[in-house]
Amino acid sequence: MNNAVELCGYVAGRPVFSHKGGDDNYYAFPLGIERLSGYVDTVNVLAREDLIQGLEIEEKTHLAVVGELRSFNNKHGESGNRLVISVFARQMYFTDEEDKNIIRLKGALCKKPNLRRTPMGRQICDMMLAVSRRYGRSDYLPCIAWGRVAEKAAQLEVGDTIALEGRLQSRKYIKTENGVSKEKTAFEVSITTFEPVDI
Repeated sequence: MNNAVELCGYVAGRPVFSHKGGDDNYYAFPLGIERLSGYVDTVNVLAREDLIQGLEIEEKTHLAVVGELRSFNNKHGESGNRLVISVFARQMYFTDEEDKNIIRLKGALCKKPNLRRTPMGRQICDMMLAVSRRYGRSDYLPCIAWGRVAEKAAQLEVGDTIALEGRLQSRKYIKTENGVSKEKTAFEVSITTFEPVDI
């Protein structure tokens, strides 16, 4: 399995229609997942209509989601091309489990890793991972590593394949376009561990 996601969290908004794919309607909703620090990552979940109807999802419901991490290049957004990251749900069920955010990916680096330092002096490494999907498609997923893991990641080359485990995190930032500042949200996989593999 190249791409596996396990989440538990609280539904942060009612499902809304997203798009039609083949004979299926798809709906999207935000899921809030609390970190140990208390910060809440709000991630986008995409699910087929039959999964949504079977559960009658309401806000504040505690929900488990099992699926895959997907990317979509939105060429029709107000600011041009934008990579949209979401969790494609294959299973969903109500649960009393504690909040959980586990991502397991296997893929190839499609950009050279970028090692840098935060203003506080901590090392950080940005990567873009191409994860194969069926029918010849791939998902392009931004990943980030910290500290010693970042140092190790910076030694990788374009085309190297890795297996990683981490969590999906959301991060707010301000983008200024034409003199207007807007708050945006970026999504990335924060890597806990990784190792080189053959695919």
